[in-house]
Amino acid sequence: MSHPHPGLGAPPPLPVEGLRIIPLGGLGEIGRNMTVFEHDGRLLIVDCGVLFPETDQPGVDLILPDFTAIRDRLDDIEAIILTHAHEDHIGAVPYLLRERADIPLVGTRLTLALMVAKLQEHRIRPVTLQITEEERHSFGPFDLEFLAVNHSIPDAVAVAIRTSAGLVLHTGDFKMDQLPLDGRLTDLGGFARLGLEGIDLLMSDSTNAEVPGFVTSEREIAPVLDGVFREAGKRIIVASFASHVHRVQQVLDAAEAHGRSVCFIGRSMIRNMGVARDLGLLRVPPGLVIDARDIESLPDRNICLVCTGSQGEPLSALSRMANRDHAIRIEAGDTVVLASSLIPGNEESVYRVINGLTRWGAKVVHKGVAKVHTSGHAAAGELLYVLNATRPSNMMPIHGEWRHLRAHAALAELTGLPAERIVLAEDGMVVDLVEGQASITGAVPCGYVYVDGGAVGDVGESSLKDRRILGEEGFITITAVVDAAAGKVIAGPDLVARGFSDDRAAFEKVRKMVADGLADGMRNGMTDAGALQQLVRRIVGRWVSDTYRRRPMIVPVVVEV
Repeated sequence: MSHPHPGLGAPPPLPVEGLRIIPLGGLGEIGRNMTVFEHDGRLLIVDCGVLFPETDQPGVDLILPDFTAIRDRLDDIEAIILTHAHEDHIGAVPYLLRERADIPLVGTRLTLALMVAKLQEHRIRPVTLQITEEERHSFGPFDLEFLAVNHSIPDAVAVAIRTSAGLVLHTGDFKMDQLPLDGRLTDLGGFARLGLEGIDLLMSDSTNAEVPGFVTSEREIAPVLDGVFREAGKRIIVASFASHVHRVQQVLDAAEAHGRSVCFIGRSMIRNMGVARDLGLLRVPPGLVIDARDIESLPDRNICLVCTGSQGEPLSALSRMANRDHAIRIEAGDTVVLASSLIPGNEESVYRVINGLTRWGAKVVHKGVAKVHTSGHAAAGELLYVLNATRPSNMMPIHGEWRHLRAHAALAELTGLPAERIVLAEDGMVVDLVEGQASITGAVPCGYVYVDGGAVGDVGESSLKDRRILGEEGFITITAVVDAAAGKVIAGPDLVARGFSDDRAAFEKVRKMVADGLADGMRNGMTDAGALQQLVRRIVGRWVSDTYRRRPMIVPVVVEV
């Protein structure tokens, strides 16, 4: 296998008949999916998504791919291909379009509808091209064919990319549900046809590569939901991804069957379900959906709420309900259904929400206790089918953490693909397909770009480190006014602490230590304010460490007069 190498430098010039693949996100992580293809001096982008922050990234709203590698080549971009409308595949598009607004966005009907609705919030009017499966379109030197794939959102596609360097099949996110709710199967026949043509590089979804067998069919969820609705005596609150049209359809069907009115809660849920309904992808019986203002007028047994928050997102509707920070208050006897899988890294947040809901007396039903959700990603058995149907010359696992990528690579070896033909890369590594061989040839800058409120890229690892220290250890500010010429402390030192100790008397000892230290320093010729501040930081830091075994942020301020 071609393994990552820490000593990789900039890649060499791309041979004339070569195809360069640069993943800027989605490898070694779940989210931030973005891949750049380069051929004949032109660029093609497949997906442009976001990653959601973890608990050790306080204050961060979103994490974007790093556009540094393509920033000076924006005019070379032919198009952005969107395989489907999940946030981890489209969420960063507005930020790229800020840098060049007329890059064409290519996707299916639902994908573009949700994308355009999102861009309206950013006041961007995009250039779009709507496609359907089995269509072929050319963008510069890239000849693209789109194939239907089944996923946890309608209208997802895989894309076959033909160039003079060879044929690449990029599956996007997919599974092979044999009884999908919308009847739209993953085009395994199309995959096999491309395999007969000769796939030079297969780039395939790895998210469930560790899961044996086959993913449960969506149709098996409906009877379980029906049982939940039958047994619930009070309100039912279903938390789902705002894009999971199929799951919401099943909830609407169950609500209709059991005489419950449905209310969508949350801006993204209301927006997305409105788009799906308008496109005919969501069947909403007349009178079933009500406004939030009408909830109070109905008995609890006739209410079903559908909201976001299945991943424990702090600002989501469900999290706020669990914290009693929402207009809808959880009451004893309510039933809450978490209709989603746990995204790796979100476990702590999700269980915190479950505990919060349970505290108020709600019954929480989740995938761990009932089959109320099934994954949208192919398990190992399905991935083997794809490998055997396509028989690629080279294979590159994508979309997954390292354990998923390696598990997928192992499956490829089982099918007979030589290890040297399997490329294990990570974000920023450059993979060149030249004369039928794919290999890692270098690396480009590829870090995390943080969105913090309205700021993009202003927050870095240094700021996050400071935030973690503030959150875990607190901070101490020490202010002193000195007359350096006379060698005296005129005022202070005054100490203010936050998140450290509520006992003000505890600081009396260190105040004297700081005053004595400043006086000694000035008597020994230390007159620069910066040097005196460093002296104060060392004195306080040593005292805090010896006394409390803590390391708070220390902010010394020394004013000279």
